[in-house]
Amino acid sequence: MSSLSPALRDSTTMLRRNLLHARRYPSLTLNLLLTPVMLLLLFVYLFGDVMSAGMGGGGADRSEYIAYLVPGIVMMTIGSTTVGTAVSVSMDMSEGIIARFRTMAIHRGSVLVGHVVGSVLQSVASVVLVGAVGVAIGFRSTDATVLEWLAAFGLLVLFATALTWIAVGMGLISPNAEAASNTAMPLVFLPLISSTFVPVDSMPGWFRPVAEYQPFTPAIETLRGLLLGTDIGHNGWLAVAWCVGLAVLGYFWATARFGRDPR
Repeated sequence: MSSLSPALRDSTTMLRRNLLHARRYPSLTLNLLLTPVMLLLLFVYLFGDVMSAGMGGGGADRSEYIAYLVPGIVMMTIGSTTVGTAVSVSMDMSEGIIARFRTMAIHRGSVLVGHVVGSVLQSVASVVLVGAVGVAIGFRSTDATVLEWLAAFGLLVLFATALTWIAVGMGLISPNAEAASNTAMPLVFLPLISSTFVPVDSMPGWFRPVAEYQPFTPAIETLRGLLLGTDIGHNGWLAVAWCVGLAVLGYFWATARFGRDPR
């Protein structure tokens, strides 16, 4: 039997464990999901007319702002969901279950793989829920082809995987769940200073490079281009580069940290 079979079996077991844990304790995921949903409704119904008039330079058109806003909120949802991964990993480390796993005859990396795959599945489910809210309030993507929808889905999965590995590393360095939630706050804060709510061109000149070249803005603009037909430009390869770079960095960071012998 190849070494891949035990690794796959143990990873599947750990994935099942994490999904059962998320199902039994859904409050964390719901609390993290509530923020992007509330921001979506807040900006659409309270600020939608003003924001659309300011962006278009003409009359207010809330439907145009809904089309602009939903892709950004979708990416923000992924960042919020992965905060729960950091908290979950930190809880496992501090409550002693990882020490128990180390004494068992299981593939060592399966613990992290279970967290990552489970988090990506939760991120996709959260995105579907937020997307459904967006469709309910008026978001439409009538011009996107099947290939563009598949590319958009692939981007979401790749982005979720990259942020999840970073979140796992953050959870491993945190002494408790509260510290993990604070350490992972950049995953929630960065979308707020990206092109989620307003175009980068409308920002002050000194701040524009910060917003334009951080991980979220290229991913958001690429998703908008795929779903709405706007110009993607350099954002496509920049988004993929950020995703691959963060995934590789997070993977080596998390595995190196997890591989250390406990004190």
